[in-house]
Amino acid sequence: MAAAALHDVVRLRPLHSLQQRKDRGPRFRGNLAFPRLYSNKPPILGLGYGNRSLITCYRDQSLESGGSVLGLSEIKEKCSKWQWKGQYFINYLVSSSSSNAEANPPLLLVHGFGASIPHWRRNIGTLAQDHTVYAIDLLGFGASDKPQGFSYTMEAWAQLILDFLNEVVQKPTVLIGNSVGSLACLIAASDSSQNLVRGLVLLNCAGGMNNKAIVDDWRIKLLLPLLLLFDFLLKQRRIATAVFERAKQRDNLRNILLSIYGNKESVDDELVEIINGPANDEGALDAFVSIITGPPGPNPVQLMPRIKLPVLVLWGDQDPFTPLDGPVGKYFSSLPSQSSNVSLFVLEGVGHCPHDDKPDLVHEKLLPWLAQLTAS
Repeated sequence: MAAAALHDVVRLRPLHSLQQRKDRGPRFRGNLAFPRLYSNKPPILGLGYGNRSLITCYRDQSLESGGSVLGLSEIKEKCSKWQWKGQYFINYLVSSSSSNAEANPPLLLVHGFGASIPHWRRNIGTLAQDHTVYAIDLLGFGASDKPQGFSYTMEAWAQLILDFLNEVVQKPTVLIGNSVGSLACLIAASDSSQNLVRGLVLLNCAGGMNNKAIVDDWRIKLLLPLLLLFDFLLKQRRIATAVFERAKQRDNLRNILLSIYGNKESVDDELVEIINGPANDEGALDAFVSIITGPPGPNPVQLMPRIKLPVLVLWGDQDPFTPLDGPVGKYFSSLPSQSSNVSLFVLEGVGHCPHDDKPDLVHEKLLPWLAQLTAS
């Protein structure tokens, strides 16, 4: 979601909307190429997350099909703090609802850009039926610390994950990440020399911490001068503040989310609050600027050859940030024919955040893969 603010502020269309589909025409409509807002759903009272107060939550469609969805207040109650490197407090959750969980490998869920633990609200309950589920707010996001002057890098987040596994989980763990969270998990798995990682699940893996990583995509090449100018402008405090304030406005966030979700009904007020709430914390602006303007970090194409663990790759086919026809998507699409440890499933009608977009499709592929991993 790192490019979302750029699309909104400079009024660019999402990259994959440059392509036309003969059967459907342009994927998005309107000046900003964002879909129109959908009508609100019946409200259900719920508590906000982190430092936020009461908000209105909305019924999730997965409840209709028997899915298990955690409310924000329940997630908050399950969270604890862990001190990383003796100075940074990291927010994390532990959940387990079955005595069988001890016999199965634990899972660690790692969110993407701008998200946090509650972004897994539609997955934790289902996964906790057979596993001990951990979820973590990366430094700079959610209810974790957002230290002033910290230089955010992919490598720092990967080290945080490894230290968390070593100090808190203390068992070989399956890492499950989305977007930049996937890339952080991939870096951690490639650097792990202590058998801390049992398996790897990548949900629309990012090519880097920001779009500057994907320089071999013609669409990024066209935008690269603009991206570099945007980086320069963000380093001016007044401009950065104006951009950030605009990007985190609820209506803008909703439009951005609608543009990256295939299932528009998943974009409810609760999801907007999950993104918006922590963005109002002190240090959130500095984190935003550092991540957007920082080094993109290692590329997954360089990292995957080091991975011998079982890997499950799930990819939404309507992702505007890491599309299947982009260099990262094409690379991962080619892997199953080259590497026996990699399984790939393309999820139709799903955007950049499959686990929250259409969780039933993710669970349909993920649960059997986890069962096979446990049995092996």
